[in-house]
Amino acid sequence: MSEASLLRRPAVRWVLAAVILVVAATVALWPRGGSETTGIVAQTSRQPSGVSAEERAAAGSQPCPSPASATGSGPLSGLQVSCLADGKPVDLAAALAGKPALLNLWAYWCGPCATELPHLQEFAQRAGSALTVITVHSDPDEAKALSRLTGLGITLPGVEDPQAAVRSAVGAPAVLPVSVLVRADGTIASVEVRTFADVADIADTVSAKLGVTV
Repeated sequence: MSEASLLRRPAVRWVLAAVILVVAATVALWPRGGSETTGIVAQTSRQPSGVSAEERAAAGSQPCPSPASATGSGPLSGLQVSCLADGKPVDLAAALAGKPALLNLWAYWCGPCATELPHLQEFAQRAGSALTVITVHSDPDEAKALSRLTGLGITLPGVEDPQAAVRSAVGAPAVLPVSVLVRADGTIASVEVRTFADVADIADTVSAKLGVTV
């Protein structure tokens, strides 16, 4: 063995020893109650959807309609969504059964939706018990939906529809906003693929398509 090889071998041993010491020190000093543990605790305080009860309360959304019957009819029959107010599942057709309804499909990132929602809230107050007005958030990010509603001061009852199942069920195109006018028997009277200009526009459309004058 050459003299150069003999000189190199101790140096290699020293390098390996230093690396082992550094790794051991790093493991010894690694925080046991660090960010991973904190993350788990934070998640356990949130609901399965990732939205906390506090966030729902801050939004102030009205409760979703209680089912008027065990089942509903029409194209929305059997469709399950979740209520923004409490995160609980809602059989949409059953909840709407027996009364005409206006479903407004929207998303937190939709500019025209933000313009239209205050008109819908004002119209709902005007309509009272004659018509159910409910928003349908057609995007998976429920937390951003609640934040957007809070910022706009919208307290209409609303549901979360992450896969846009309502849109598919009524055959609406992949654009927003869309308003679906539903008859009391669950059939679809009209799919309005546009932004309502104002409260009068909503009232005129509801009167013409559903026969409900408010």
